[in-house]
Amino acid sequence: MNFSIAIDGPAGAGKSTIARLVGEKFNLMYINTGSMYRAVTLFALRNNIGIHEIDKLIKLINSLNMHFEGERLIVNGEDISDEIRMPVISENVSMFSLIKEVREILVDLQKEMAEHYNVIMDGRDIGTVVLCDSPYKFYLTASAEKRAERRYNELIAKGISVNYNDILSDIIRRDNIDSTREVSPLIKAEDAIEIDTSNMNIEQVVDEISSYIKL
Repeated sequence: MNFSIAIDGPAGAGKSTIARLVGEKFNLMYINTGSMYRAVTLFALRNNIGIHEIDKLIKLINSLNMHFEGERLIVNGEDISDEIRMPVISENVSMFSLIKEVREILVDLQKEMAEHYNVIMDGRDIGTVVLCDSPYKFYLTASAEKRAERRYNELIAKGISVNYNDILSDIIRRDNIDSTREVSPLIKAEDAIEIDTSNMNIEQVVDEISSYIKL
């Protein structure tokens, strides 16, 4: 049986950065499941496929060859890691993530990865659905204001002009969509350890998670 760590939490809680660093520390393959949903959103928008065109979406997803190179997501030979972080993707990803068929295909792919490798995954339904048998489950959270601040600083550092209040509104909207959707809503697994990162730096969160892991 392969080793796995599950990290869940709302948008902007620091899941990706923390999961990548913990993965490096314990020599685990890092799978950013949120990036996979963002990839579907990107290619759907590129091909003008709407959220109600289920058959077209399924065909599209089956045509996408996704793999990670470190923290970079490569799809059909194209590195889309930066493009999927653009505000237009953030504004639309929750709507595509609502779609039952989209989640089913990506969850199956994520489970398949976990069967073949020692992994750390972050997302919205990792501890409750994808890696429900994982011995290590964590739920990272932070205030909406702190998460918006982090996302704002990240985008500004990349030279992308954004408005803090717009980001905050989008995060609150995404929280509502993610936590109320019918398929795999964002909830903390009963056996997950919750960590509020609002007043913690990256190193502190990594150390906190690492203290629970025994290899």
